[in-house]
Amino acid sequence: MDDAEDNEEIEMTMTQNQADAQGAEAPPVLYRLEGVTRTYTQKQRVVKALTGVDLEIGFGEFVTIQGPTGGGKSTLLQLLGALDKPTSGSISLGAAELSSASPTALGRIRAEEIGFVFQGFNLIPTLTAAQNVNMALEPLKLSGEERNKRVDEALVHVGLADRGDHLPTELSGGQQQRVAIARAIVKRPRVLLADEPTGNLDESMRDEILTLLEGLCAEGLTLIVVTHDSAVAKRASRRLRLAKGVVTDITRG
Repeated sequence: MDDAEDNEEIEMTMTQNQADAQGAEAPPVLYRLEGVTRTYTQKQRVVKALTGVDLEIGFGEFVTIQGPTGGGKSTLLQLLGALDKPTSGSISLGAAELSSASPTALGRIRAEEIGFVFQGFNLIPTLTAAQNVNMALEPLKLSGEERNKRVDEALVHVGLADRGDHLPTELSGGQQQRVAIARAIVKRPRVLLADEPTGNLDESMRDEILTLLEGLCAEGLTLIVVTHDSAVAKRASRRLRLAKGVVTDITRG
C-alpha cells in the first residue's frame, strides 16, 4: 500500500472515529417540539407567543432560556411543563405526546415526571420543610413509610437533613429555595423546569443553588432554566434565546 492509500485510510478512520464520537455525545431526545405555535386572543388582538418552534432537548442536558420580557419564555415553559397545549404543532416528552394528551394524562405526567421550581419559593408557611416536601407526593398515592423515606432523601440531597422540622420563616432565602428544589425532586422526575430560580437570591446564594442544580443534572436529571441572569446562563451546556416567539440556539454565541 502506497503513502496515498495510507493517508486515505487514516483520514477515513479519523472521520469515522469523529462521527462515532459525535454520535456518542448526543444524548437521547427527551423533548421534541415540531412546528409549535401558541397564540392568544387578548383584548380582541391576536398575540403570537410562539411561532413555529422546532426544538429537541436531550436527557440529562442543562439548558437555559433567555430573552426579553414578553418574548414567549413563560409560554414555552408552560408547554414543556404540560400546563398548556400548543395552538398547532406537536410536543412530546419521551413517548408521551403532550399536544394531544387528555387533561387526566397531563396531570399524571406533571405529578410523576416533571418538577417545578420558581423565583418565589411558594412554600406553605404553616408547614415545616419536610411537610412542604411531602406535599409533592400526595398525587402518587405512596405509603406513609415510602413518603417519609423519599422526603428524608430529598432533604439530604439538598443539604437540609437537619432542617426538616423548621418552618419557612425559620430558614434563609437560600434554604427556602433548597426546600423548593427538594419538593421538586422528591417524586424523582425526569426533568426539572426552573423559572428564575435564583432571582430572589444574592450572588453567593445564587452560586450555591446553581451548584446544587448542576449536581442534580450530573446525576441524570434534565434541567431547563429560564433566566435573565447571564451568569446563570453561561453555566449551562446549551443556551437558547427566545424572542418574538422564535427560538435560537446561542450556545456558541
